[in-house]
Amino acid sequence: MNTAQKLPTGQIEHISGQALCLPGDDIDTDRIIPARFLKCITFSGLGQYAFYDERYDKAGQPLAHPLNDRPQASIIVAGANFGCGSSREHAPQALLYHGIRGILALSFAEIFAGNCNTLGIACLSLSFPDQQAIFAALTSNPAELIEIDIAAGTVTLGELQLQASIPQSMQGALLAGSWDPLQELLEAKDLVLEKGQTLPYWRSFQHN
Repeated sequence: MNTAQKLPTGQIEHISGQALCLPGDDIDTDRIIPARFLKCITFSGLGQYAFYDERYDKAGQPLAHPLNDRPQASIIVAGANFGCGSSREHAPQALLYHGIRGILALSFAEIFAGNCNTLGIACLSLSFPDQQAIFAALTSNPAELIEIDIAAGTVTLGELQLQASIPQSMQGALLAGSWDPLQELLEAKDLVLEKGQTLPYWRSFQHN
C-alpha cells in the first residue's frame, strides 16, 4: 500500500506518478475488493485488501501481481468496462486508500466512475492504440512517470503525449474542487440551518 500519499483535497488539476498495468477487460468490483472485506466500520483500512484474492494465496503469501510489484504506483492503466459489477463504494475506496489517484482505461462502469469522482480519483478513457502505447512504454521502462492534465485531458509519458477523455461534469468538479459532496454540505452548514428555519417540519422537529 502506498502510504506516502495524502488523500486528495481541493482542486485537482494534475496527477503525476508511476503507473501499473492491469490488462484485460471487465475487471469487476468483486475483484477489486472481495465481498468478505465489506464488513468495515470505516473505509480507511481497505487499501490493504485491494485485489486481495489475486495478490495473495490461501496462506496469505504474496503472489506476483502489479499492485504487489509496484506498491508506489498511483495510476492504473486498464482495459474496457473497468469497475463493472456491484456498485459497492468499497471498490474505489480500496483503491483510494491503496494510493491510487488516477485510472486510465478504455471505458468505465458508470457508477464506479461516479464513485471514484466523488473521492477525487480521476477516471479518463483512452483509445485502444493509446492504451497499447502506454502498456508498451511501461514494459520498457516501468518507472516512467505519467502526467495527467485534467483540464487539457492529456496523458504524458516520456515522449508520448496522448489525448484522453473525461466527462465534462467530472472534469469540472475536479478542477473546481467541488468533487466531494459531503465537504460541500459541511461548508454550507450555515446556509442549511438558515434554510431549515423556513421549513415547518424542521421547526416541529426542533420542538420535539
